[in-house]
Amino acid sequence: MNFTADKNGYYGNFGGAYIPEMLYKNVSELQEAVDAYINQPDFKQEFDRLLRDYVGRPTPLYLAERLSEHYGCNIFLKREDLCHTGAHKINNTIGQILLAKRMGKQRIIAETGAGQHGVATATVCALMGMECTVFMGETDMERQKPNVERMRILGTTVTPATSGNKTLKDATNEAMRYWINHPEDTYYIIGSVVGPHPYPEMVAKFQSVISQEVKQQLQFHTGNSNPDRIIACVGGGSNAAGIFYHYLDVPETQLIAVEAAGMGLQSGESAATTALGKPGVLHGSKTLIMQTEDGQIVEPYSISAGLDYPGIGPMHANLFTQQRATFNYVTDAEAMQAGLALSKIEGIIPAIESAHALAALNQLQFEKDECVVVCLSGRGDKDLETYINWRTKNGEFNTTR
Repeated sequence: MNFTADKNGYYGNFGGAYIPEMLYKNVSELQEAVDAYINQPDFKQEFDRLLRDYVGRPTPLYLAERLSEHYGCNIFLKREDLCHTGAHKINNTIGQILLAKRMGKQRIIAETGAGQHGVATATVCALMGMECTVFMGETDMERQKPNVERMRILGTTVTPATSGNKTLKDATNEAMRYWINHPEDTYYIIGSVVGPHPYPEMVAKFQSVISQEVKQQLQFHTGNSNPDRIIACVGGGSNAAGIFYHYLDVPETQLIAVEAAGMGLQSGESAATTALGKPGVLHGSKTLIMQTEDGQIVEPYSISAGLDYPGIGPMHANLFTQQRATFNYVTDAEAMQAGLALSKIEGIIPAIESAHALAALNQLQFEKDECVVVCLSGRGDKDLETYINWRTKNGEFNTTR
């Protein structure tokens, strides 16, 4: 079974490029550029150099001793929160800005939910001296104010999306509309493993540096490059795609993807696509989507701005249907408790997205000698106001299981 994309961008029954005629030129040009550049030695050399000297890679693989003692196994945290800009997103924006330069583009656009992809895009545009516009839902702009201001300080224009529930889906819609109307000089840096081919596999490959490092680091720490389990949160799913990538064909490593259950799977306020969705087309690819019987998108909800997306990347849709990955579901309350617990146990405040992955530890049983890797996809600076409000409303949580 092949879990990466074929030449047409399909992961089994999912993927492809389902686009209006007005986007054919943009997508065809991008496909040609991907084929022409990203495997070239000079591209790889520049990409690797910037990851090392600018982003700060490799990021540590940290044996969380107190957390491990708490769960009775060996838990390693892949510290993507220590990347420049505070999350894994910059691995992808570095790759795509290098591609945009080689394509001769002058203007960059992007969508963002939690703001981390927006900040990562604004950062590389400042680095390369390119004009940047980021589309962001009004709801997300309100709950992620620090990241909005970071983007503006970096010289980026932040344009609010005011349709729907004013979150990530709506920001993506606005970015797509802009790209359709400005094909000649504009490059669209998509932030996750979503969108039409070649975006999902391209983003996954740029993020695969995460699992490439894990294999080397785990070999150093334990003498075995393959953990028993890898856990990562999934909205669109780029951090999960990155940390799963070099383990897709390693059956002894269980892949655990964690989606946001919001207020509960049956509450009507959730973003658990694999539990609630069915096949359909969203933002240019066939995947699993939360939708009504007549095909209308169901508005997602999560306390995490980076996970409230009504679909999932086609790679993950295939991993789910082929049962290569196990999908778990974590509520707002479970995620917030896990984020506060890690802060107290290990002195690391995680992004609320990452806290969903940590909360899945409470849903699993472990053997004493098991090796578990959790992708700590981002730091919690951007979420401090949410943490403060939650603690004010709910009081302190203890850190027992």
